[in-house]
Amino acid sequence: MRKFPGFWNKNNEGPPDLDEVFKDLNQKLNRLFGNKGGQGGPRGTSPAPQPLPVAPILGLVALIWLGSGFYIVDQGSRGVVLRFGQHVETTMPGPRWHLPFPIETIENVNLEQVRTIEMGYRSFEGESGRSKELRESLMLTDDENIIDLQVAVQYNLKSVEDYQFSNRSTEESVRGVAETAIREIVGKSKMDFVLYEGRDDVAAKAKKLMQDMLDRYKSGINVVNVTMQNAQPPEQVQAAFDDAVKAKQDLERQKNEGQAYANDVIPKARGTASRLTEEAAGYKLRVENEAKGNADRFEQVLSQYNKAPEVTRQRLYLDAQEHILANTSKVLVDQKGGNSLLYLPLDKLMTMSGAGNNAASAPATTADKPVQEPQADASTSDRSRDAMRSRDREYR
Repeated sequence: MRKFPGFWNKNNEGPPDLDEVFKDLNQKLNRLFGNKGGQGGPRGTSPAPQPLPVAPILGLVALIWLGSGFYIVDQGSRGVVLRFGQHVETTMPGPRWHLPFPIETIENVNLEQVRTIEMGYRSFEGESGRSKELRESLMLTDDENIIDLQVAVQYNLKSVEDYQFSNRSTEESVRGVAETAIREIVGKSKMDFVLYEGRDDVAAKAKKLMQDMLDRYKSGINVVNVTMQNAQPPEQVQAAFDDAVKAKQDLERQKNEGQAYANDVIPKARGTASRLTEEAAGYKLRVENEAKGNADRFEQVLSQYNKAPEVTRQRLYLDAQEHILANTSKVLVDQKGGNSLLYLPLDKLMTMSGAGNNAASAPATTADKPVQEPQADASTSDRSRDAMRSRDREYR
């Protein structure tokens, strides 16, 4: 026979009576709240049913419900309070309270968290690899070339209200804005500028254009940084572009070599030109000083000539002859004895003696050769003799 706990034991089978179930439940609740039922009654009789303490139960439930409205907003975050789905207020960091669910709900939004959007590629979680998104990465430049561009956009929030209620899908909005901005800038730029020279300029322009577009959409997003992860030509033409890059590097190397040569030659040329200029200036100064000295000397001679013309004339003549004879070969002829003397070409004899000295110092092959002495020319001696006679007559 099965016995049902909590009821009077009966020796019959079947389900218990519902009245007895409620009586037993009432007794348990009374004992729970301190009301001992059944004491003081006649022995063997069941206690009278007592009413449930509804007020304490409702008070406890109310306290628990009100306590569920306390919440804490973390530093750098904002609490968005929604009353039946409508925005009521935005709370600052710290302990706060709101009307409990289902009247009001709270959403904590982190303003300082830096979020990242990948355009042109996707990184694998927990792995170092990445996959390409050619639909996003392939772009057309201004000179009608195709490049493969991968960009990472980092952003945080500057307006919780705009971020929560002005846009439905913020991440997709940021990715679409980033793709639009990058394509616009790349479409207005040359391929070499995007790949090599102006990568930082492209990123800076894209950041400014993205921020302007997001502000117009009232997205509440602040673009922190735009980074070009990779910029290269498509894989199908990568080899040709590598050859072009090598040629460009050779061009730059040759330019550097030419610049180095110019830096070496130009200063030397400038130094030579400066030296020649200084020498010319020195020569000019020397000639001018000599000319002034000659003019002063002539004036002095002129003053002396005015005082004694005959003596000065004779002195000038002797000085001129001394200067001329000092730079020419001299032949002395004595005609006072009346005997004709043979003319000796002393100048040629001196030349021959100098040549003999040079031949002695030369190698043996040349020194052993005989030297033929030139014979005196009779016509030359006659002309010299006539010149000396005329000069002697002028002196007399």
